[in-house]
Amino acid sequence: MVTDPEDKRQQQVLDRYREAAAEFQTGNVPPLMTGHWLSKKDHVAADRTWIDVGIALAWLTKHYEANPPYERADGFQAYGSLEGKLEYAADVLPRGVDVSWVHYTASKNLLSLNVVCCPNRFHPDIPCPLSPS
Repeated sequence: MVTDPEDKRQQQVLDRYREAAAEFQTGNVPPLMTGHWLSKKDHVAADRTWIDVGIALAWLTKHYEANPPYERADGFQAYGSLEGKLEYAADVLPRGVDVSWVHYTASKNLLSLNVVCCPNRFHPDIPCPLSPS
C-alpha cells in the first residue's frame, strides 16, 4: 500500500497512463505519429494491407475523389493537387516513408487518409499487425 502522498500521486499518474495506453489501441483517438497506427488493432483490415504501392495509391485516389477538398470562394487552391500528392506518395512509399493526406471537404468534414509502412522505419519495435496479402 502506498502511503506517501507524492508516491500516491505518481502511482495515480502511472495507472492513468496504463489505462490510456490500453484505450488507445481500441479507441477512436488518432495517433500523434503515423507509425502508431500499427498499434491500433481495431483499424486493421486485410483489404487495406498491401505490398504493391500501386494498390495503395489507388486506395488513396479512390477515397480522395469520393471526398474531394473544399473549393475556396476566391478561386485559389486550398490544397496541393491530387497529381502532386500521388507523385510524392509514389516516390516515398517504396522507401518506407508513411503518407498522410488531410483536408477539409465541402461539407466541412475533415478527411484523413494514411498509408503506414510496416515494418515502420521510425517505430521498428511495433510489429506489423497483419501480413500483407
